[in-house]
Amino acid sequence: MIVQLTGTIVELTPSLLVLDVGGVGYELGISSTTAQDLPGLGAADVRVYVRMVLRQDAISLYGFSSRQERSLFDHLTAITGVGPKLALAVLSSYSPSQLVEIVAAEDAMRLSSVSGVGKKTAGRMLLELKGTFAKDIELATLAGTPVPAVPESADAGIEADVIAALLSMGFTPQEAQLALEGHEESGASSLQELVGYALRRLGSGA
Repeated sequence: MIVQLTGTIVELTPSLLVLDVGGVGYELGISSTTAQDLPGLGAADVRVYVRMVLRQDAISLYGFSSRQERSLFDHLTAITGVGPKLALAVLSSYSPSQLVEIVAAEDAMRLSSVSGVGKKTAGRMLLELKGTFAKDIELATLAGTPVPAVPESADAGIEADVIAALLSMGFTPQEAQLALEGHEESGASSLQELVGYALRRLGSGA
């Protein structure tokens, strides 16, 4: 599971990023929002948050300049009828904070102004996204909800990556956060160990 890449930008357009990581070029689909946030060609040590989408005929990578945008991508693509391309179109039209405001205001008109998003799809997006932001550790601040304190013994970055990995497997943000409860006592510390711990808890009905 690839959740983050750091490398040199060798190609950048409003919808595509090629990142050289140790001599290997990774092609990632991006939103115009991320394109604007990234430095120019040749910039090194650029960190991009990644979501890997597996399909029968392809493995695609999508890059984001922030964890919040990646989290919104996860929520959008979980909605029936919304694929990666449409999710990127939405994220290209609105920043994460703007999208949270649109959902809070239930502004279907603004959402349906995005190319490819009709009134029915906009309504479905608003219905399914409403109420999810407060439960998502990556979006809680944007939604005006205090972020739960992370235990001092936990690595916040690794914990966020574990949650992102669980979301990509189809678990809800609430399930992902509950699955990590008590991990300090388990002795798990690496990304792989924490994902394994969470999956065991989810499998036992935690």
